Amino acid sequence: MAEKKLLYKRILLKISGESLKGNQEHGYCSEAVSQVVARIREALEMGVEIGLVVGAGNIWRGLAGSKNGMDRVTADHMGMLATAMNALCLKDAFRAAAGVPCSVHSAVGMEPFAKKFDREQALAELSAGKLVIFACGTGSPYFTTDTTAALRALEIQAQAVMKATKVNGIYTADPVKNPDAKKFETLTFQEAIEGRYGVMDSAAFTLCADNHLHIVVFNFSEPGALVKILTGDYSVGTIVS
Repeated sequence: MAEKKLLYKRILLKISGESLKGNQEHGYCSEAVSQVVARIREALEMGVEIGLVVGAGNIWRGLAGSKNGMDRVTADHMGMLATAMNALCLKDAFRAAAGVPCSVHSAVGMEPFAKKFDREQALAELSAGKLVIFACGTGSPYFTTDTTAALRALEIQAQAVMKATKVNGIYTADPVKNPDAKKFETLTFQEAIEGRYGVMDSAAFTLCADNHLHIVVFNFSEPGALVKILTGDYSVGTIVS
C-alpha cells in the first residue's frame, strides 16, 4: 500500500492542559501523558515538524482566578508558569518514553528551566527534527494560549494550527447538548465568523484569518486522528481556511 501524502510539513499543535490529567481533577496522570506522547510521536515519525503549545487547565486558569477576585495580571502570570510546568513534564516524557529530542522555549526568561524564546533557534531545531515546546504564553497577560498558538505558528512558518479538543471538529451547535447538531468538515473564515462557532478567541482567530493560516479542530483523544488530519482525512476534524 502506498504511503499517504502529507498535506502539512510543519504544524503548530495546540493541546489543552486537561489532556495531561486524565480522569483526575487536576495535576498529571502518567497514562494520559503517555497517550499524548504516543500520538505526537506518530506524527513526528512521519516526518512532520511540530511546534507545541500546551495550556494550563490541569493546574490553573487565569481567567477563573480573576473572576474570584484575584488581580487579572497576577492570575495570568500564574497561568503562564503553569504552562511552563506542563512543558517540562512533556519534555521529560518525550525523552524518557520516546527518545524524542525536544526543547522548551519560554516567552519569558527562566533559565535554567527553559531557554528564552529565540525564533531563529526554534526554526533551526524544527528543521533538524526536534520537537519545540513553547511555554509561558506570549509573555503578556490577557492573551490566551490559543493566541500564543496562532502567534508562534506564524513565527515558525507553520502551515496550520492544529487545535486538539474533546470533539471531532466544529458543529452547528454543541453536539453534547444537541444531538441534531451537524458537523462541518470544511469552513471558510467568513463562514466561521458569521456562524459564531467559537473556533478560537477573537485575537487568535483574527491572527489566523488575516494571515491565511489554516485552523484544524479535531478530537485528540481519538487514536490516529492527528495522522488522519495530516494526510487530509477531515472526517475526524474540521478545517477552517
